Order: sequence, then C-alpha cells, then structure tokens
Amino acid sequence: MPRSMLLRAGCALPALCLAFPAFADDAAPDAVDTQYHDQRADIVVTALIPRKQGDILSGTSVLTGEQLTRDLRPSIGETLARQPGVSATSFGPNASRPILRGFQGERVRILTDGIGSFDVSNTSVDHAVAINPLTADRIEILRGPTALLYGSSAIGGVVNVIDSRIPRRVPDEPVHVEGIATYGSAANERTVSGEVEAPLTQNLVVHLDGSWTNTDDLRTGGYILSKPMRALAAQSDDPEIREDGQWKGKLPNTAAETWEVAGGFAYVGDGGNLGVSVAHSENRYGVPSRIDVAEDHDHEGEDHGHDEEPGHTHEDVTLSMKQTRVDLRGEVATGGGFLDSIRLRAGFADYQHQEIEPTGEVGTTFKNQSMESRLEFIQARQGGWDGAFGAQFFTRRFEAIGEEKFLPRNETNQLGVFTLQSLDLGSTRIEAGGRFEHSDLTSNPDADLFVGGYQRSFNALSGSIGISQEILPGWRAGINASRSERAPSAEELFARGNHAGTQAFELGDASFGKEKSWGIEGTLRGKGEGYSVSLAAYHNWFSGYIYDTIVADSVCQAANGGAELEFPCYAYNQADARYYGFEAEGSVKLAQLGGYAINLDGVADYVRATIKGSGPAPRIPPLRLLGGVEAQGDRISARAEVEHVFEQNRIAETETPTDGFTLVNASLSFKPFKGNDRTTLMLSANNIFDVEARRHASVLKDFAPLAGRDIRVTARFSL
Repeated sequence: MPRSMLLRAGCALPALCLAFPAFADDAAPDAVDTQYHDQRADIVVTALIPRKQGDILSGTSVLTGEQLTRDLRPSIGETLARQPGVSATSFGPNASRPILRGFQGERVRILTDGIGSFDVSNTSVDHAVAINPLTADRIEILRGPTALLYGSSAIGGVVNVIDSRIPRRVPDEPVHVEGIATYGSAANERTVSGEVEAPLTQNLVVHLDGSWTNTDDLRTGGYILSKPMRALAAQSDDPEIREDGQWKGKLPNTAAETWEVAGGFAYVGDGGNLGVSVAHSENRYGVPSRIDVAEDHDHEGEDHGHDEEPGHTHEDVTLSMKQTRVDLRGEVATGGGFLDSIRLRAGFADYQHQEIEPTGEVGTTFKNQSMESRLEFIQARQGGWDGAFGAQFFTRRFEAIGEEKFLPRNETNQLGVFTLQSLDLGSTRIEAGGRFEHSDLTSNPDADLFVGGYQRSFNALSGSIGISQEILPGWRAGINASRSERAPSAEELFARGNHAGTQAFELGDASFGKEKSWGIEGTLRGKGEGYSVSLAAYHNWFSGYIYDTIVADSVCQAANGGAELEFPCYAYNQADARYYGFEAEGSVKLAQLGGYAINLDGVADYVRATIKGSGPAPRIPPLRLLGGVEAQGDRISARAEVEHVFEQNRIAETETPTDGFTLVNASLSFKPFKGNDRTTLMLSANNIFDVEARRHASVLKDFAPLAGRDIRVTARFSL
C-alpha cells in the first residue's frame, strides 16, 4: 500500500482506537448488534440510522433468505434485476451491473458493507463488479436521495451487499458452517461456496470462506441478433452475413471461471466490536462481440466497418481480473449522553485486469488502487430526535497500459462530510440530510493519447428534506425534496482512446463542470392483516447532465492526432436533462389452505428520461410488470411468476428499438430440517418457454440476448 494511503487511512483510526477500552465496559449487551446489524428483513441498515422499510423516505428493497437464494446469480446485476426500479447493464452474462431508476455507472454506488467495491466497473460496462453475490447474507437497495449520504455519485441509489466476512457475533456452536451449491443449465453453471466461523475465545471469532464458479458459453432463447440487425443482414448480398442473421443457440465468448478465498477475525464484546478481513478473488470471463452486418449505419451498437469486412465479428476479448482487498470494521458503544455509538469502516484494494486477445497476447492492462474510510457518529435518541454525522475519504489511482488504453494515468481524491437528522413527532416524521464533498482529479500527460496533464477540483453540496405523515393506521405518505451536485468522474473528463472491451473510441472533456439536479419524490406505504403496498414516484431536473453518444468519426480523429479509428466514436457531452418515473410493489394473502398461505405479489416500474436538445436519453429501461403467486408453508413453498417487459420505442437517435418479451418462471423449495430455515433445497425453472429477451439498457442488446430456458438446482445449508 502506498505510504500516502497509509497516512490517510491513519487519520480515520484515532477515534476508534481511543474508544477501544470501552469494548470491555458494561454497556447494554447486544446494543451494537440490535442497533446497526439487526438482520430482521424489515430493518434497513444502509439507511445510516437503521430504519424499518416503511419509515424510509425513498424506495427501498431488501433481498434476503429464500428470495435471495432463488434470485442468486454469478453477477450482482442479474441477481437484483427482478427488484422494483432495478434493471441491469447485461454486457453478456458475466459483466452485469445494476441500473437504478434508469441511472447507471457513475450515478449508482455498489458497496460491500457500506464502502466501495474498489474495481473499475464504473468505467465501462464490460468490466465486472468485484463483489461476489455468493457471500451475501442480504442485499439492500436504496433508491433516491437517501443514498446521497454515501457519496454524490449515488443520485440513482445504492446497492449494499452485507456479508459476515468480518464476524458480528460469537457463534453459539463450536463451529458454524454455511454453504451453497448451484447448477444452472443455460450456461452449464457450476457454483460452490462455503464459510466457516468458530469462536477462539469468549470474544474472539475467526471466519473463513471460499467460492468457485465455472460456466460455459450462455445458451440463449431465439436469435442471437435482434430484429433490426437481422433485417440488415437479410438485405446483404454476402451469404455469410445472411447466415449470421439466422444465428441461434449459444452466445460465443461468454464462458467464465471465478474463485475467491477470504479470512477474517473479530473481537466481539458487550461494548463493541473490531475486526479485519483479507480477500483475494480472480475472475476470467469472455465478453460478447458485435457482429458486422452492414458497412455503414446510423444506429448505436452497429459497427462502422472499421478494420473488418462485413460478416465478420470483432476479435473476442477475454478479461482476466484479480483483486486483493483488506477490510476493517469497528464499532463502540459510548454509553449514552450525546453519542450512542461510533462506527468505523475502512478498506483498501489492489485491483487489475487484463484484456486478452484471441492470440493470448495482453492487449491492455488496467490497474486500480483504491482506499476508502468512513467514520460515523450515531447520536443517542433524545425524545423524538435522533441523528448521525460523519466523514468519508476516498482515493483512487488508475492506470491503463497497452495499445488500446483509453485513459491516461489519473488519481481521484474525495473528502466528504455528512449528516442525517430525524424528528419523530408520532404520526409526523421529519428528516433532513446533507453532504459536502471536495474532489481533486488529476491526470498525467500522455503522448500516446495526445493529451496533456490536467488538474480539476470541485466542491459539491447535496441535501434533502422530507416529511411523512400517518394518514390511516398502518398507512404513511411522505414527500422528499433534494438538491444534489456531482463532480465529473475521471472517465468523463479524461477518456481519449480506443477501448477494445466496449469496441468504442471514448472521448471525455476536461472542461466539464459539475452535474447538478433538483429532485422530488413521493411515497405511499401501507400494510395490514394479510397485505402490504409500497408506491414511489420521482422527478429529477438536471443541469450539466453528463452522457455519452456516438458522434462523427472526425471528432475523435481530431483528438487522436488525425489517426484512423479502430472503433466508432463515442463522446461525452453535457446538457440539461429530466428523469421521472414510478415504482410499485405489493402483496396480498389470498387464502389459507391447511398449512399453506396463498399469496399474490406484484411489481411495476417505469422511467422516462429526456436530454434537452437531444431527445430521449439512451439505454432507458421500458415499462416492466412482474406478478407472482406463491404457496408458502413451513417446510415447502412453491412459486410461479410472469414478468413482462414492454417494447422500447422511445429511443435516442443512435439506438435501435427493442422488442418486448414475457418470461415465465417457477420454483419449488424444501426445508428438510424442521426449525432450520437456512437449509433449503430449491428447484427453479426460468424463462420456461425459451423466449428471446433483450434488455434495452444493454449496450450489446442487439448482439447479446438474455439466457434461454434455465433449469437451476440449488442446495443451501447452515449447520
């Protein structure tokens, strides 16, 4: 770890070190566990002050237990894609990042236990997230302004993967063992994961875990090419292109192998806890390529014919990723007064991945060193008032090496301070939050990219205020207004080069200013005997909204010293924009048949986005409806669901339309041991009718459909 990073990390430690003696104090037993790590499904710990879902003034989802087991996939994007307001980038089956309310990349933060993933998945859709869903105990999603407390880049929301890698409790048994094994037919997916926890002393716990996943090329439903691409192929005089247009079956270059090992230990006392973990992961995966079906075009995703003859695919690129990370978490109960507890979360990671050509040669290597620390002070409740405040530091050093690097070497440093204050007046609750963030971004001069050195600094101020009112017993309505500012990322400022993974020449603009927005969100939640309802509607107005779009090759050629381009030219721009939409979910108990409750549930979401002067924003998911019926028993549960995604014809000038699709899924789960809810055998069938399905938010949606029929067998156990 660089010396400067060590010094910065050290600045966050004194508060915890000074408080460490309090671990042995006679604070209320389990105070820390019940406040911050309550694992009940309706408690959201990502809300900074743990809240019940119904009390949070924005859209929230919690994925845990049997639902997490059923939806679990090798990537975090596909694992969460059925949640309200969530889609996925779906750059093939291995690189899929969550999209929240139509926002992706720099507007969504993906966290592990409150701090970042320390990868480069935000820089490009072909880069996988370095968080393994297999290790998750629960996954929490916060959509909307509440998530801004985790960074100005979280305007779309936050995904927080919570695991037990740093133990939070002392096991009752001498050794606690959990594991999961899965087989999925669509990609011949084989997954094994396990963890062990054991108390070494009355207060010291050790944790070990490991996982392995191996998949073949993904078998898809229907045609590989979309309808617009097949139409272009059919018009060709080249028989090879016409043959490509009728291609069905497996999606080439989508096999993957991933493994991860980790170990951690923690001191867990009545007055607090302190622990550390070390993890190493490796992931080698292929990404699908675009297929040339025309020599020229006007649509996003179709190749310009650079370097290759029509009818040929671009070279398949394989990514080989490695990451080693160290994490620290501590919490101390202060014994009351003004503060109830102090929490520290910190981590460092050394990450790299290589983009490997079909010849086996390394085309480009990406290196990333990141460190993040977060110190939170939780106030003691005074009557109806409670709150929290804290500071967060993040640093990142990024370097790309090779003939197709698209970014100069750069460094990002951010320091933020934040607060959340809440007043509970009984039927009325008022909540306000604020965050100030200072960012420094620097890039080195790079003769290969025809770019000089830059240094930019930004001060971003974000805040929100909301109120909720109980309108009927069990029913609460709320409204939240927010103002946010976001500094441009290094990619948006400094990108200037060919990127083989996305097959695009990416061009940033170092003169960009801050992205600013106003937002308003309304919520309505209700629950009673046998039913629950949650509705959220939102509207965001952006100034200086940063987006990328395909432009004339001459624009990128001028930035590239006049040299010919290998890929189409994509440039970042800034303009005003507007986003609005809604999310709805609900469930109702239809009947009780013996020992089985028959429940009906549903999800609906929609987002509409417009860029002033340009038209519809690109890659916006269309209206989606999902409904299911489930028979829930103590030991056996059965579920059937239908998901319909409507066609997307409201498209940017550079896009093709996307057909709608309907997926039918079913699952059957069995808990073989009475009283052990964490041991489950599950059989599920997804996309039963093997339909052709494409996510409009995917850059590769015209060339990489979703999985076809997928029969999955999962065994999860806890001993």
